[in-house]
Amino acid sequence: MPGYGDSPSAEMVATAQGRVVFLDHVLQELGMRRPVLVSPSMSGRFALPFLLAQGDRLAGFVPIAPVGTKDYAAERYRRVQTLTLILYGDRDTSLGPQALQSLRHLPRHHVAVVPDAGHACYLDKPEDFHQALLGFLNQLK
Repeated sequence: MPGYGDSPSAEMVATAQGRVVFLDHVLQELGMRRPVLVSPSMSGRFALPFLLAQGDRLAGFVPIAPVGTKDYAAERYRRVQTLTLILYGDRDTSLGPQALQSLRHLPRHHVAVVPDAGHACYLDKPEDFHQALLGFLNQLK
């Protein structure tokens, strides 16, 4: 993502709307129709504005303790009809529970807590993470 890691910063992603446009462009370039958007940690800055603006374009949403959840009011989340799997590790005592407080307002959500896993639950317990993810994906078929 622009501005993260070793990637150069980009002016267009300085705002939430710019990040929506950027992610929309990526999905269009990849030819993706109704993808499932998996959003760990910092990618929440891109995924959450996209979900709130264009969630109807997604088949599903999987936030994994994303940042930025407090930036939006509960009412905005309540309008989203995208099927969502909220995932986090039970040893993530900050972002996981914090994100859940906001994301629980999504009307079509399920929660999966990965046992004995921290913030990067997909690295700490990949088998448990993938089991939860695949179970969710199978529901979408």
